[in-house]
Amino acid sequence: MDDAIQERLNEFIRRKGLRRTGQRDTIVKAAFSKDEHFTADELFERARKIDSETSRATVYRTLGLLVEANLLREIDLGDNQTTYDPNFLDRPSHNHLVCIDCGRVLEFEDAHMDLLNDCVARRLGYKPVRQTIKIEANCEQLRLKGRCPNLIATRLTGKRLRKKR
Repeated sequence: MDDAIQERLNEFIRRKGLRRTGQRDTIVKAAFSKDEHFTADELFERARKIDSETSRATVYRTLGLLVEANLLREIDLGDNQTTYDPNFLDRPSHNHLVCIDCGRVLEFEDAHMDLLNDCVARRLGYKPVRQTIKIEANCEQLRLKGRCPNLIATRLTGKRLRKKR
């Protein structure tokens, strides 16, 4: 985990009049241990591997703090549950492509999209603050080859697949 994240959180906690706790530190460490998106339940499992005493309630409270402190962003990847993105601090205007077949999530940036979003917002009388785009797509490998390694890996790990719309 980046020291800057911990420092920003410490400053935020001080301003809120809260105290730093061991469980909260464990949850923050688990949240930023990987660059992957995660749900609250996935974070709970990660944190329990570090400290088996971590409570689910503390995970939910800490997620709220991290979002309020602008260290995490809540995103909707179309699976009817809140997903958290730890990557937007370094790349605040990145976007997501979600495969509706295998559930894989790819992050991407595109200066042309940033410019287009800026132009559209200004034309409508707004000043853009941030933008994110979610593209839902079908898996080319599954369509062309009849199999997808991401789908196989998803099923083997027991992760729930996204519902097709």
